[in-house]
Amino acid sequence: MTGQAFHQLMLGKWGRSYDVQLRKTQGKIFVQIMWKFWGQASYPRGLEAHLEHLTEVGNYIQALGMVESFQAAVSQAKGHPRIGKAISIPLDVDLGDRASEWMLND
Repeated sequence: MTGQAFHQLMLGKWGRSYDVQLRKTQGKIFVQIMWKFWGQASYPRGLEAHLEHLTEVGNYIQALGMVESFQAAVSQAKGHPRIGKAISIPLDVDLGDRASEWMLND
């Protein structure tokens, strides 16, 4: 999933391209769509850096084989990110013995 595709997915859903993070908690991986967005005065990245970050996260989603289910989950998400409340989208994947390959902190 390219950064541009990720960017367009969020623009289509929420009208803004939000910051995203990957989190691993209790053996599950989540994509968290944060409340800060590109274009906001306090957002720390320019467009090029924002798209590069989205590409990095998109590469993880693609490597896990979860692009279609992630896109569907975004389209079905209720509400929108707001200060202090991220949208958490679980990636329903069993890492099994390969969990150590994914360099995400618990």
